[in-house]
Amino acid sequence: MAQGARLAAVPPSLDAKALVEKQRAYFETRVTLPLQWRREQLQVLERTVRKYEAEILAALRSDLNKSPEEAYLTEVGSIYGEVRTALKNVKSWMKPRKGSAPLVIQPARAYQYSDPLGVTLIIAPWNYPYQLSIAPLIGALAAGCTAVLKPSELAPATSAVLARLLGEAFPPEVVAVVEGDAKASQALLAERWDLIFFTGGTAVGRVVAEAAAKHLTPTVLELGGKSPCIIDRSADLEVTARRIAWGKYVNAGQTCIAPDYVLIPPDLKERFTGLVRKAVQEFYGKDPRASSDYGRIISARHFERVSALAKDGTVAFGGERDADSRYFSPTVITDAPVTSPLMQDEIFGPLLPLVDCGSIDEAIRFVRSRPKPLALYSFASDAAVHERVLTETSSGGAVTNDVCVHFAVEGLPFGGVGESGLGGYHGQASFDAFSHKKSVVKRPFALDMKLRYPPYSGKLSLFKRFL
Repeated sequence: MAQGARLAAVPPSLDAKALVEKQRAYFETRVTLPLQWRREQLQVLERTVRKYEAEILAALRSDLNKSPEEAYLTEVGSIYGEVRTALKNVKSWMKPRKGSAPLVIQPARAYQYSDPLGVTLIIAPWNYPYQLSIAPLIGALAAGCTAVLKPSELAPATSAVLARLLGEAFPPEVVAVVEGDAKASQALLAERWDLIFFTGGTAVGRVVAEAAAKHLTPTVLELGGKSPCIIDRSADLEVTARRIAWGKYVNAGQTCIAPDYVLIPPDLKERFTGLVRKAVQEFYGKDPRASSDYGRIISARHFERVSALAKDGTVAFGGERDADSRYFSPTVITDAPVTSPLMQDEIFGPLLPLVDCGSIDEAIRFVRSRPKPLALYSFASDAAVHERVLTETSSGGAVTNDVCVHFAVEGLPFGGVGESGLGGYHGQASFDAFSHKKSVVKRPFALDMKLRYPPYSGKLSLFKRFL
């Protein structure tokens, strides 16, 4: 049981191999297998994150200028829900799941066992640095795994709090935090893990996948992509604009499932732009810079990247910025060429491009011509429109008449498809992600039917009947 003050954070002189070996030696004692151990780790985690809540909120304000309310809504509150769900259900998740055995091997019973994968590496991003660190860790502990967490160095305040929090909760052979830059990540990726869980951009995801392939290590890759919004003429445009504005500008647009562009009939574009402007004023006032609820770009490098993307088209409203404070106002952009970086790269900032699209047929063709997105959003009062979009496109997840909210449903696996990711998590899906599904058949010595044994001459008709 993890108790008392610990030092799980690894010092700057990182010995990745020794760390992995320490956790592997602990895992090989099999102490992590029982239900009691798993529940104890989850209970310790829950108590400790509650103890550190104020520090977590302060760190998120420091790193991303998140208000306490936004931070709780989008990061802290969901973790409490995840850990409660795991504590309530881990016993049932651990139970072998029954299958059916064919007649030819009867008498027999078939099961699926969930074995913990073992020593795991979790690499977290900077945009939701607390939530996207702890959520997969809950799955690892529920599954009976140990974990090394690498927080993002771009969110240093949150990284430091995570190191203190998890250092107090766990000994390093159970959970260790490795702080540092890309060199620390590279050192960790050079080692052999039983699972790598990575959340971040597609380009770095390829690097992680390549490193994992050297050891044939399984991966869960939570990546990104350009998540489209499709607006049909039957949509309630005012509600649509308000919901898209919220999903786009929360966390200053630095959300992997944020609406990345809007496909809209040309004659609705001007009214939609006005409604987005109205929603922004309702959310953040006439000057979002003065709002305690509007975030900031994570770093100077990302601020320059977003500023460069804003040049690809016409600014319909917004576009104000301040490099010193990394403030970039909520912005709508029109007339961006589909070949421009704004329409090719994941934006990860408060820029919302509008793309002329006269019909649902055209919108579906546009989405299908591009890499599969992490999320897809359709807005319509006509249910048939939604069904066409859902059945004729492929995406990691989808929402009708809203954005981003599927992430909050613990009973649904969250993940991407194609270039937007591999695997999923949340709720039982998190437990499954850190488990190996082992097929088991149990047979008695009695009733050893000779049908399957040679010689086979004359048995073909019986095989056709029973197989």
